[in-house]
Amino acid sequence: MTTLKDIALEAGVSATTVSNVINNKWQRVSPETVEKIKNIISRKNYIPNMTARTLAKNSSPIIGIINHLITRKSGGFMADPFHNTFMGSIEDRIRNKGFFLMVRTVEDSRGLEEVFRNWNLAGMIFTGLFQDAFFDDVRKMQIPYVLIDSYIDSPEVCNVGLEDQKGGYMATRYLLERGHRVIAFTSPYVRRDGVVEKRLLGYMQALSEFGVPFNPELIFEQEISISEGVRLGYRLSENRNITGIFSTADILAAGIMAGLRKKGVRIPEDKSIIGFDDNYLCQITYPRLTTIHQDAEEKGIVAIELMIAQLMNKPIRERKIILPVRLVERESVRSL
Repeated sequence: MTTLKDIALEAGVSATTVSNVINNKWQRVSPETVEKIKNIISRKNYIPNMTARTLAKNSSPIIGIINHLITRKSGGFMADPFHNTFMGSIEDRIRNKGFFLMVRTVEDSRGLEEVFRNWNLAGMIFTGLFQDAFFDDVRKMQIPYVLIDSYIDSPEVCNVGLEDQKGGYMATRYLLERGHRVIAFTSPYVRRDGVVEKRLLGYMQALSEFGVPFNPELIFEQEISISEGVRLGYRLSENRNITGIFSTADILAAGIMAGLRKKGVRIPEDKSIIGFDDNYLCQITYPRLTTIHQDAEEKGIVAIELMIAQLMNKPIRERKIILPVRLVERESVRSL
């Protein structure tokens, strides 16, 4: 088995120099030497010993995506196509920089401490954190972290978010402009200062502009999954007054559409529906789903750029990044 010392001997350099090249510390090595070492590594199919690297650096080459949004039904975090695209974007980026990806759901601070202690992560990316005791414990860990879709407003926090309220407003306004006045709002459970609440505020803003009274009975909250969406579709089929539906996630919208169709409700002839995310489900629903687009891949790219900047102690010019949304019109909404 080829060792680091074997690479160093053939290249005529020290083991430290080879280690610097492996760990992307190229500023300490001439370009010619870097190329020479990389060619030897490639020719000999050398694979660095990750355990040794971890012990030497007192940290692992692993970046964790930590989910703290606990779902109680089947599917959960990994079932949402948005998260799959987001995580794929991150994995592609960090793989090229010599890191590995861990995905973990933790329910409380003790679970988070266990992950950190056992794996000694280089950094963590958190989805959907709130200003609470769990976040206080995150800050105490003294580890680089990036928040995704969080409304924690603190100048030192790296946060990648979205125009959530604008997206909720655009979706609802789109239905209102097409004559719909009884519009259901369907979502995961609404939590104060969270993404779903912001989209609900956008929904309410659009209703207000059109002079439509807000009706809390039109708010439907449940776990987010296809199966839960199907059951919700059954319920919505029973209310003939509802002509428009805004769903804050495409995965939920797809389930609702399936449930409505099973009950004989035509889309969009009987009920119109608009989603949020613009993932692949929009292309395979029938009819194809009109939705609010967000760039999940770009969200992952920005998140890992912020993470790498922290790990390399580079200056970060902007720590709060808000990505835009836009409407994608397909066939699931009709004008009355």
